[in-house]
Amino acid sequence: MEKREKRHIITGGLVLITLGVLIILHKTAAFGFDKSWPILLIVIGVGVVAQRIKDLGGWFITGSGVVLFVMQNWQMDIRMVSTYILPLLLIGVGANIIWKHFRKKG
Repeated sequence: MEKREKRHIITGGLVLITLGVLIILHKTAAFGFDKSWPILLIVIGVGVVAQRIKDLGGWFITGSGVVLFVMQNWQMDIRMVSTYILPLLLIGVGANIIWKHFRKKG
């Protein structure tokens, strides 16, 4: 079995477990799915990052899930996200690209 297949199996298993837990929480009225769905993004991102820490996509998915979860549950204003978090993410991604480029040359 290829390394990539193992990665998909682990992430897929985590997603199924999380989805099952979220459905149970929704059915018991403990925590509505309308507010908890971003946890799926967080789990996908964490699954990717846990297997490859340098995977920028995994970090982006995790961060997006956290922002959406906070927005859903604490009525965070979207303007705050676009004012501070989005520009910081763009700066971080750009710095990472430049860092990798110069590291390869050196």
